[in-house]
Amino acid sequence: MSQDNLIKLECTVCKRINYHSKKNKKKLKNRLEENKYCKHCKKRTPHKETK
Repeated sequence: MSQDNLIKLECTVCKRINYHSKKNKKKLKNRLEENKYCKHCKKRTPHKETK
């Protein structure tokens, strides 16, 4: 997996990085936001892309 396309997804509630994913940065300019399961909060929370 290329390092250019790697992104980190951070929980908006507990502020921990739980997921790594990839995206095409040429097509998607905005930051990614998804609902994912956080093992620290033990529920589904919104996760935002970090720098």
